[in-house]
Amino acid sequence: MVSQINYELKKFLQKEEVNRSAVYIEDLINAVAAGPDPEAALGNPDLWLTLIGERISAKFKRFLCSALVIAQNNNYGLKEIKDPDCHNKRLIDFQNYLKKVQLTGFIVPLSDEYQSEYVAKHSQRLAWLTGFTGSAGTALVLRNKAAIFVDGRYTLQARNEVNTNLYEIIHLSEISPSSWIKKMMKEKEVLGYDPWLHTVQNITQFQKISDAGNIKFQATKFNPIDKIWKDQPQQPITPIIHLAKNLTGLTSHEKRKKISEILKRKKIEVFVMTSPDSIAWLTNTRGADVPYTPFSLGYAIFYDDCSLDFFNDPRKFTEKVLNKMGGDLNIFAPEKFLPTLRKLGDKKINIGIDYNSTSQIIYQTLRRSGAKLEHIADPCQLEKATKTNTELGGMRKAHVRDGIALSKFLFWIEKNSKSGELTELNVANKLESFRREGEKIQGLSFPTISGSGSNGAIVHYRVNEKSSKKLQQNSLYLVDSGAQYIDGTTDVTRTLAIGNATLEMKKNFTRVLKGHIALAKAIFPEGTSGSQLDVLARSSLWERGLDYDHGTGHGVGSYLSVHEGPQRISKAPNNVELKPGMVISNEPGYYKAGKYGIRIENLVAVRKATSSLTGLKSDLNNFLCFETLTLAPIDRSLILKDLLNREDIQWLNNYHKTVRNTLQPLVGKELKEWLQKATENI
Repeated sequence: MVSQINYELKKFLQKEEVNRSAVYIEDLINAVAAGPDPEAALGNPDLWLTLIGERISAKFKRFLCSALVIAQNNNYGLKEIKDPDCHNKRLIDFQNYLKKVQLTGFIVPLSDEYQSEYVAKHSQRLAWLTGFTGSAGTALVLRNKAAIFVDGRYTLQARNEVNTNLYEIIHLSEISPSSWIKKMMKEKEVLGYDPWLHTVQNITQFQKISDAGNIKFQATKFNPIDKIWKDQPQQPITPIIHLAKNLTGLTSHEKRKKISEILKRKKIEVFVMTSPDSIAWLTNTRGADVPYTPFSLGYAIFYDDCSLDFFNDPRKFTEKVLNKMGGDLNIFAPEKFLPTLRKLGDKKINIGIDYNSTSQIIYQTLRRSGAKLEHIADPCQLEKATKTNTELGGMRKAHVRDGIALSKFLFWIEKNSKSGELTELNVANKLESFRREGEKIQGLSFPTISGSGSNGAIVHYRVNEKSSKKLQQNSLYLVDSGAQYIDGTTDVTRTLAIGNATLEMKKNFTRVLKGHIALAKAIFPEGTSGSQLDVLARSSLWERGLDYDHGTGHGVGSYLSVHEGPQRISKAPNNVELKPGMVISNEPGYYKAGKYGIRIENLVAVRKATSSLTGLKSDLNNFLCFETLTLAPIDRSLILKDLLNREDIQWLNNYHKTVRNTLQPLVGKELKEWLQKATENI
């Protein structure tokens, strides 16, 4: 903090009723600035200012907000750098450092210490080193060669963002990282990794190839990138909030009692919790440490007596929140976590960890302390995925608000698409502004995918000022977006015709729609997994030799992660049964590289197969179906009616009727008239 600000701060502290030092406040402001959305902190300052004190004068508040702006402007860690050679220099610096510490290569995953999908600025090491901003990927850097491994969602994005003269872009289905290592590294060479950033399961896979090739696989005491990243942002601090039972349906104690019973059946006395979303769900808390997903970064140890030790920065908790959390939830500083694990090992009790989500260093610490370890799936995951009636009610309300925003947006697009002035970026910003006009919104649930023409063919395209292009006439525009509301999470994709679409576009859109409808109206027996239903969404495309290189559906949290397990709908084998209360996406697509992309996505809830949901004359015992939650018109101009059967048409007309009847009473005259037109029977 600059000296003048420091001087003013000390003057304020002489007058204000604040039991905090200047150093404490300076550090806190810098940590808030390192959060994912410091602008939101400025828009709602009372939330983070409570971390300084409950009784702060208006003048002091204004001063602290000004200090936050300065701290934000000084946080250069991930600001866009115009120099096209910046990633070349960073790679060279990194490779030179590897030589210095006698490493042949190093693994750079996207993940943070908590295996989060979206990571804090502090942990965006892969983006800083390579320029790749997707939500899944791994770089392997050797002293004279480097590669980035991505799945089908990100192959085009990686080629657009990463200098291919520096990094080879590899599809995971073609060459695995371990195979590449085996091919590129020589016997006795050393491959380093940060044990905080890799799960036990992940390390096991790498160790196999290391042993086979006689390559030394070495955990490092620190991450080399942290040594060369000079302006790396610090770990964020954002306020933790507590959700009442009227939002969750269950108190934290009620949830912990259920988890305790699960652990006791498995004869597990302690479970080490490493997934922040599980901790958020179990404690009924939320935070804002990472973009798009409202949880706080920390670890927890859960005991079979229902008590829980939460290892998180104490500065994130106000007295009010602590009181709401209850007395059997104990807060400890993060640095106490590993020493506590070592003490657990001494007790010779059965300790459960999930090898698929637990960092290698946690596993190593417990093993070295002599702990009796049991590999079990995180017991919170399935319980969290199966929403309470209260949560489902909140999701429905959130989708009504989201549907109003989406309808405003689609109407606005229709009115302005002929201007020639719309760009991918300003259209995405407009959609966000419509959402923020509504109630209970907390932010976006992921970066809006706003792709016109060829950019729509990039499955997880992320628009920026450099890539943004105009929405051209006679093209397709794909927009995939979602929001976090205090009572639910949304995710929806619509593909729109800008001007006149070609016959090919309409045919392929209708085939995608047929797949979407086939899945939406599916009726299936209890015990069915998403993998068993995936073919329903693809069959209309397969009939024409077409397909898409991503899953059909992912689980969605309740004011939590927009990508939530353990359930999914995909080609990949998945034994998790779909259960009533689960929320999952339905999003088949088709992508013609360099030309256009098509995706139609609604969120659906798994429900008992009742007559009201299936349209059948009676309920079906032991059968399930889907309740569609998303409320937004599907572009009728892209539909070829002749390709749909009678049941398809009936489903579409009924869906549009539901959209119309739900939203029209809540909007103004002009939008009401547009909705009437946009949802007419085909």
